[in-house]
Amino acid sequence: MTRTVYIDVDGVICPFGPEGPTGWGTGWKHSNAGLLPVAYAPELVDALNGIAAMAGVRCVWLTSWEELAPQYLCPAIGLDGARWPYLTADGAGAGAGWWKLRAIQDDVEDTGPEAVAWIDDQLAFEAEAQSWARLLGRRILALSPEPRRGISPAELQRVQSFLVLPLF
Repeated sequence: MTRTVYIDVDGVICPFGPEGPTGWGTGWKHSNAGLLPVAYAPELVDALNGIAAMAGVRCVWLTSWEELAPQYLCPAIGLDGARWPYLTADGAGAGAGWWKLRAIQDDVEDTGPEAVAWIDDQLAFEAEAQSWARLLGRRILALSPEPRRGISPAELQRVQSFLVLPLF
């Protein structure tokens, strides 16, 4: 089994202007990620570390942070993602459209995973990405968390279940 999780940072792991409880059981924790302060839920980091350790699962950064996610974010929040590959805007080729869609399409074509989980707060607003996800059908779980909250425990549970359940 080979399954890939593509994950964004801002609005997913680190919400924009979070307020109130995290939804994970504790308050927001704040850390300096080298370039800027970030807020995150430690329980989310623990859960992501668990997903990354699952057999047959490959985690990939798909964020405008690019190489800065493994370099700065991971040590700042305790995420074991320093060795995850990251996709870049320049690697997605030229032309119109969302660079993340072009990058994920290229990576899926190159690596051929059995299934894909894509977590990005912008997905709900990208019609072309939604169309591509519909073409993949059961092979993809596309989640678009609310950016002021980040990924919720229920959404991450959907990812965990998707990664272990048979597709057909």
